[in-house]
Amino acid sequence: MRWDRFLRVVVLLIGAWLGWELGRTFTGIRSFDELRSTFGTSAQVIIPSILGGGLVGFLIAPWVTVRPARALRSSLRGVPTIQLLAGTGGLAVGLMIAALLAYPLSLLPNPFGTILPFAGAILFGYLAVTVMLVRQKEIFSFFRIGRGDERDGERDGAAGEFGLGSKPAHSLMLLDTSVIIDGRIADVAETGFLWGTLAVPRFVLNELQYIADSSDVLRRNRGRRGLEMLDRLQHNEAVEILFLDQDPSDAKQVDDKLISLGMELNAAVVTNDYNLNRVARLQGVTVLNINELANAVKSVVLPGEEMEIRVIQEGKEINQGVGYLEDGTMVVVENGRRHLNDLVLVQVTKVLQTNAGRLIFAAPEVEQRPRVGQR
Repeated sequence: MRWDRFLRVVVLLIGAWLGWELGRTFTGIRSFDELRSTFGTSAQVIIPSILGGGLVGFLIAPWVTVRPARALRSSLRGVPTIQLLAGTGGLAVGLMIAALLAYPLSLLPNPFGTILPFAGAILFGYLAVTVMLVRQKEIFSFFRIGRGDERDGERDGAAGEFGLGSKPAHSLMLLDTSVIIDGRIADVAETGFLWGTLAVPRFVLNELQYIADSSDVLRRNRGRRGLEMLDRLQHNEAVEILFLDQDPSDAKQVDDKLISLGMELNAAVVTNDYNLNRVARLQGVTVLNINELANAVKSVVLPGEEMEIRVIQEGKEINQGVGYLEDGTMVVVENGRRHLNDLVLVQVTKVLQTNAGRLIFAAPEVEQRPRVGQR
């Protein structure tokens, strides 16, 4: 028998029992013996009452059992684990306090002795759950004071020994949607340059899934690539990655939630988003930008150096040509239009550092050499 059918039968029996109690109240019958003695007159009230109660229970069973259970289950999936633990602990504490007060309250004269113990259980349970949910950070940190001070002391002592100061490094790195889709985070993690634990909040994972289910082909491919990158990070033994259920209630947008979570956990945010980068730093959150890392590790060239470059397209100015180094750095070749699609030896004339990256200006080497007969 399926679970929902079993619940229907249970609610049907409860409804029939309530119908019996209701009919018994109207007829004044206290037991089955009295029912047998006055069956002719009482049956006209009790039997319809029992059948009506059972029918009502059968009909309303899904609305009082299955559907509320499904709604509760779906809502609990979106609640962070830490809030579930806090609410459960608060409810247990509240019920313990109510149980201690139940006996003294039951000694009060009626109706207070009957009502107040039940009302106290509801009141103290609600108050304890509310206090735990509102002040969960302070309460949990209170129970970690001893261990936290001990670890902080060890870390500060080691840092002071090597002259590094007392500020601890971020051990948790929150991954943004953009950096996961980009994919380079997996390559950087494999090199071992990421010293901390990579963390993916549940709301970032939900956004990735939403992008992967998009009707637009490009967005769908980007979302699927992001999920593939996460799978690649999970299968990398050198990388520690975990998924967080925390969902800050003071923010609605994913970027705002990342910043709030970074401030709450004292974690760094790994991103490629320029706007998120600026906003997070304004609020004191450490940001690791993969684009900035890529620009920092590009090969360094100085004016006067020579290199071979293939001119692949025209530049914005007249007679300019454009080529790229292996790391993606753009090289603008003066008078390079006539060398289009050719591999030419150029000499660096100027190097500019912009927000978009490093930009190199060069000129063909043959134009730098003096012609025969010139001094």
